Amino acid sequence: MAARLPAIREEMTVDAIGSPTLSASTASESARRDADGREDAPAPLSPRSAKRKVMLITLAGTLALIGLVAGAYYFAMRPATLRIAVGPTNSDDVKVIQTMAQVFARQHESVRLRPVLTDSANASAAAIKDETADLAVVRGDLDIPKNAQAVATLRKNVVMLLVPSPPAANPTSTQSGDTKITSISQLAGRRIGVIGRTQANVKLLEIILRQYGIEPDKVTIVQFAPPEISDAVRNHKADAYLAAGPIGSRLISETIAAALRDAGSPTFLPIDAADAIAQNYPVYETAEIPAGVFGGAPARPQSEIKTISFAHHVVARDNLSEVTVANLTRQIFAIRQEVATDFPLAAKIETPDTDKDAVLPAHPGAAAYVDGEEKSFMDRYSDYIWWALMGLSALGSLGAWFASYFRRDERTSNTSQRGRLLDMLALARRSGSIEELDRMQAEADDIMRSTLDCFERGGIEEGSLTAFQIALEQFHNAVADRKAWLATRPPDEPKNTPKDNVTATVQLVASSS
Repeated sequence: MAARLPAIREEMTVDAIGSPTLSASTASESARRDADGREDAPAPLSPRSAKRKVMLITLAGTLALIGLVAGAYYFAMRPATLRIAVGPTNSDDVKVIQTMAQVFARQHESVRLRPVLTDSANASAAAIKDETADLAVVRGDLDIPKNAQAVATLRKNVVMLLVPSPPAANPTSTQSGDTKITSISQLAGRRIGVIGRTQANVKLLEIILRQYGIEPDKVTIVQFAPPEISDAVRNHKADAYLAAGPIGSRLISETIAAALRDAGSPTFLPIDAADAIAQNYPVYETAEIPAGVFGGAPARPQSEIKTISFAHHVVARDNLSEVTVANLTRQIFAIRQEVATDFPLAAKIETPDTDKDAVLPAHPGAAAYVDGEEKSFMDRYSDYIWWALMGLSALGSLGAWFASYFRRDERTSNTSQRGRLLDMLALARRSGSIEELDRMQAEADDIMRSTLDCFERGGIEEGSLTAFQIALEQFHNAVADRKAWLATRPPDEPKNTPKDNVTATVQLVASSS
């Protein structure tokens, strides 16, 4: 029985199939196997695992995202260095700004200052207009560029008009007659000294004189540099003097000291028309010089003196970032007391006027700080983050669709192969030849290899692989059962009729095509 098994198998093959071949492809495959004596091993396929690809892509994306966030954080947190125009050289404004710049650098603040020295407040204003500077210290009663907006009020200057008391019977006195000057209206025909070389103080004096009906050409205006005050007062080079500066500033103090050195207590001239001047010239404000603020006995002045004042502002270009200006404003007021250690007047730095009708509008960044309306990071960028997430989600969906679209042929091919496997499952249960079963099993192995490669490339989902696994398992079970039945069939078992053989052959060929 055992000796006749090969012959029976050969006979079963010929009778069951009726032909040694099933199709042109299988015939070629059989000829190649017979010629070589063995089946050539298929070329090994080594596609990168889909999961590994996903992991690597995810890792690369994560690293890219981390790099992007780190880069954005670096650029966002990198200190912003702003050029600030200030002058003239050696003025108190320059010293205060330089001290601020040093403190900002020492404390590693997010906004740094780089002073740009100019010849005057006019030159500083021009730097803002020409956008050669980001910030500037400007005088409020000068022409301020339209693109300048207030960040802080650096100091307020009061106007002081005083008449020194000349020594008795001084023949060199420049005062005409013996009339003592006690009011501005008595300045007509007099010599008036303006302390400081800037023409802004001369224009200020002219505004005051006109308010009292005195034309500038009716008086003699002489300008003195601050170091020349003592000599001018001592030699009576003017009948009255105008000085403008903060109360307690060095300029005001030196002027008072010079007026007291060789004479009695000076006479302070009140500007009683201060309200009218402020109404006609909004850049000026009404102010008072408190009684006794300059000390002495009797007190100087003996009563409160009405006058006008104007401010020196730190201004920024209107196109400067609101966040940057808000940070700068916060830093200025945070270090105000520290700077006041060296410059006491810095303690009086004030916030800008944030009213809509302010003469000098506040920068939106400074106004946000003053009004407590600064936006947090999420307030500023939440919309951008939301749109970015939406965009990434849309790009991800679009990428998934394109990936699915480009793999559609691969999925179609795999679906066809799965159908072929199911057809072979039915054929295996009716097969009458072990050789035929071997060929179908070899084809099933090729289908399995192709399916696994397709899965690794991401062409099919895990659910499709599970369905293929079930079909493959059923096929192998069917082949094993059929082989076992063919091996144990009695020799006298009737063979399949030629009609059945042809039908099986047609089904196999049709399912493989």
